[in-house]
Amino acid sequence: MTLRISENRNAKNYSWQVQGARIAWALGELIFRLIPRPLFETRCWILRFFGAKIGRRVHLYNTVKITFPWQLEIGDDTAIGERARIYNLGKITLGRRVTVSQGCHLCAGSHDYQSPTMDLQKTPITIGDDVWICADAFLGPNVNVGNGAIVGARAVAMKDVPAWTVVAGNPATHIKERTLRVDSE
Repeated sequence: MTLRISENRNAKNYSWQVQGARIAWALGELIFRLIPRPLFETRCWILRFFGAKIGRRVHLYNTVKITFPWQLEIGDDTAIGERARIYNLGKITLGRRVTVSQGCHLCAGSHDYQSPTMDLQKTPITIGDDVWICADAFLGPNVNVGNGAIVGARAVAMKDVPAWTVVAGNPATHIKERTLRVDSE
């Protein structure tokens, strides 16, 4: 097999409509970044304007980098910390009461390394309720994190993380079960 990277570079991965939305978001993102730190609801409003589905009492810091707001869904009482990167070529869904700590990278896009043209893949990431993604962790494409799980600091999760487990390391491996009762609201 011979790689044909030039075909990849010339591929039309996005419609004209999406390309136009990307240009508009570049301007919207500038405004998003200029909004002072404590004005969380204003940033949420901007993301909703660009098609994101955002719950109530969501905290997104102005240094969060979001690729496509229209590919983002966030549940109530969720927080995304400083310098987190939401690379959502595919849809990223975060449940309720999720904490994505500073410097995390949620990567919902890749390339098919077995294809000679390295075709772009836009795969989802789903994060359940009551999850903590610790500082500088990386979640790869097509990863599902179950309810109540913890992905440790600097962990690299390239496979699903079962509910109510703690994983850490590179690659992320099971450390222990998480035993914590969540009060229903």
